[in-house]
Amino acid sequence: MDPYDSDSSFDDEGCTETGVLLGYGSEEILDDTISHLGGWPAWLDDATPPPGEFANCKVCNRPMLLLLELNGDLPEHFPNDERRLYIFGCSRKACNRKPGSIRALRATRKFKIEQPRKTKEAEPEKANEDKKEEPATEAPKQDLGASLFGGASLTGSMSANPNPFSSNSSPAQANNINPFAAPATGPSQLSPKPATPAPSTLAESFADKVKISTPAPTTKAPEAAGPSAPWPPQSAFPEPYPNYYLDADYEAISRPSTPTIPENVTIEKPDEDDGKAGADLKDTFESEVDKAFIRFSTRLGHNPEQILRYEFRGTPLLSSYTDAVGKKLHDSQGPGAGHVTTIPNGASRIPRCEYCGSERVFELQLVPHAIALLEEGREGVGLGPNDDGMEWGTIILGVCSKDCGPEEVNVVGWREEWAGVQWEETSQ
Repeated sequence: MDPYDSDSSFDDEGCTETGVLLGYGSEEILDDTISHLGGWPAWLDDATPPPGEFANCKVCNRPMLLLLELNGDLPEHFPNDERRLYIFGCSRKACNRKPGSIRALRATRKFKIEQPRKTKEAEPEKANEDKKEEPATEAPKQDLGASLFGGASLTGSMSANPNPFSSNSSPAQANNINPFAAPATGPSQLSPKPATPAPSTLAESFADKVKISTPAPTTKAPEAAGPSAPWPPQSAFPEPYPNYYLDADYEAISRPSTPTIPENVTIEKPDEDDGKAGADLKDTFESEVDKAFIRFSTRLGHNPEQILRYEFRGTPLLSSYTDAVGKKLHDSQGPGAGHVTTIPNGASRIPRCEYCGSERVFELQLVPHAIALLEEGREGVGLGPNDDGMEWGTIILGVCSKDCGPEEVNVVGWREEWAGVQWEETSQ
């Protein structure tokens, strides 16, 4: 529990586990070889890479580097979908801190399409005539409600703890949802005929950590046409960041201690006769330093080596309430400290999906220790003066709550998702 967060409770040992799954970088090859930080991206289907337009920074229009690739299979949310998430960033100095210099993509492929539920037809009017009964004042109506859930079974619902580091790309693993998943099966092995795809091995280190509730199905979203430009060859990209595989564990928070005052903060001692002699040091401290950043840094300090925070339909940890993203997401009237919300009434705090119009929800965020790993030993890589290093404080990923994508089986669809970037505060 943070000194600025009243939502947590502690056990007798002074420690609590939250519903946030934390990702850690590892140079060793783990059971999940799909999810990784840095390196080169891999696609759901090598024959269907993303449209080339998605490779480029929106500021300089040059290819960007991969920051994160994550196996995003969520069998109990999207049982028929294979998902993968990508975050790319431009490291050029001129593009830093500008919208479009960091972009997020989602790939979706369906294993099968659910058939519409059958409804009972109304009895023909002739049946009433044969019975020679008085004609009904109103003929029975066909039950159209059941047919609303036909087509692609895209499910988007509430779960505090889906695991983004999934250990298997097969949505059939409803009992073992692993966020950083193992390699996906190739397109030729997929078949729309079985009710569920053949199971494959999960990484036990992840499977035991996942707790997910099953949501209700929703209606399918229409396919959107994408750009036709090809994805650039590797030679068009700068030297990639070093590759780290992802290990994961649920966040554990120890009992809070009294906050310390940073060296660059000076607090003047109030005069004894000015009525403020009894002011609480904590209140004075909070008035000098941004509350959001204190909460952010304190929370990360419990597990300082975390590079990623994952909680599908959860709440991102904001580093500021006053920048563009903080103003958009922070709900000052919420029930708890740092409350973040999306409003499902057309005024979503996270922008709605541009492809199907559905509400977007939080899925994950990258945090500053990821920068330390990616830029380690990167001096002299060859980017020259254009490479100014990364200056973001956190990258927040919002995704379509219905996982909209192609309606056809075994067809990979690409969507650009919302990447909310909170930049590192600069000293004045």
